[in-house]
Amino acid sequence: MHIMVVGLNYRTAPVEVRERFTFSEQDLPEALRQLKQSTGVMECVIVATCNRTELYVVVDRHHMCGHYIRSFMESWFHLPRQQFTNHLYMYEDHDAIKHLFRVASGLDSMVIGETQILGQVKDAFQLAQQHKMTGTLFNMLFKQAVTVAKRAHTETAIGELAVSVSYAAVELGKRIFGAFHKKTVMLLGAGETSELTAKHLVANGATNVIVGNRTYERAATLAQQLNGQAFGLNEAGSRLSDVDIIISSTGASGYVLTKDEVAAAMQRRKSKPLYLIDIAVPRDLDPAIAEVDNVFLYDIDDLEGIVETNLELRRKEAAKIETMIKKEMDAFDSWYKTLGVVPLIRALQTKAEEIHEETLHSLTNKLPDLGEHELKVIRKLTKSIVNQMMQDPILRIKEMAGEKRSDEAMDMFVKLFALEDRLEADKQAERQAKSEKEAADKKKMAQNQAAITFAAMTP
Repeated sequence: MHIMVVGLNYRTAPVEVRERFTFSEQDLPEALRQLKQSTGVMECVIVATCNRTELYVVVDRHHMCGHYIRSFMESWFHLPRQQFTNHLYMYEDHDAIKHLFRVASGLDSMVIGETQILGQVKDAFQLAQQHKMTGTLFNMLFKQAVTVAKRAHTETAIGELAVSVSYAAVELGKRIFGAFHKKTVMLLGAGETSELTAKHLVANGATNVIVGNRTYERAATLAQQLNGQAFGLNEAGSRLSDVDIIISSTGASGYVLTKDEVAAAMQRRKSKPLYLIDIAVPRDLDPAIAEVDNVFLYDIDDLEGIVETNLELRRKEAAKIETMIKKEMDAFDSWYKTLGVVPLIRALQTKAEEIHEETLHSLTNKLPDLGEHELKVIRKLTKSIVNQMMQDPILRIKEMAGEKRSDEAMDMFVKLFALEDRLEADKQAERQAKSEKEAADKKKMAQNQAAITFAAMTP
């Protein structure tokens, strides 16, 4: 088995490309299901944020698996691979594990050390686990990635200076106006990013903030925290006359504001400058807005250099986290190598149990007058002998699994204890169980589809 990640991020693809590779929250379960059905894929997790889309997979072989994952992307996003292949990166095994640890810890983020990505990685893993898309490897790997990321933020000072994307947006606003006093700020969106932006705005003196959101209740909740006003997202265009700066971060699938709406507002504003900062992916604000006179539009890619001043400390702390990651990778590697000996140990234990039971059965036939107490004592003592005899071989094979010539050691272990037949029987049992499960899943899927069809046909 091998671990791979295929993805694109803010380094490899501009925002106009990244926004074409986003997954809506409601579509993620189906996307996971289709990815899992790709040839060779045994486990999968999709990490999708405003700055990256990454497909993590466990595959049964390297050969051609990258091709099949790109085929999934081509099919899901309805784009020929020629349009996006140059923006992709692919890491395998050791490099893939290191990449995940760095992503979860915030070391691969646009704003180094940001903490939001940790929650996003955790949520992505839990969703995949909930839909049974993960197994032994990813259940261990992603839990370990989350653990090391938590340590990174509690045991180092990397999170002491606020340099999130929302912070960068507010910093850009400060560069424009100097301060937010007596300026009216419009927040579009009331999600987590907007909440973080609101906190930074208040910390920097903003007192006049209005909040627009598709769901009015969420807008009202956030506006209340800011002593501001709330409105429905469809009212945004009509409110442009009264604001100085707009920071937009919604989950809308289309543009929240268009060029025509802004152009009309600028006539009402008598050309008073308007600043818009779009930190959403896909973008909320029509890029053509920048063509309107006295309108200044910035998108998420414009924020990359905003927080350089506060990043120096984070870069120093990042070196400490890289050391943590190295130790965690070594621990995962040691654990991974022991996976190969698990079937061997299980086969040896099963064989020993069978021999033990056969011996006891023979003993009771030869000594039928033994009482229940005597048999219980004999069973316990003989079982102890068997366990003690197996203890050293099992310990040694676990140790040898971490060495360079582990394959040779495991082959010798199998031959010494004549485990070939037992291992083959175990493999056949696993194949049978897997086949039965797949058949049951297909039957359940067919029944669900039939129920949906019947419901659609029922007047």
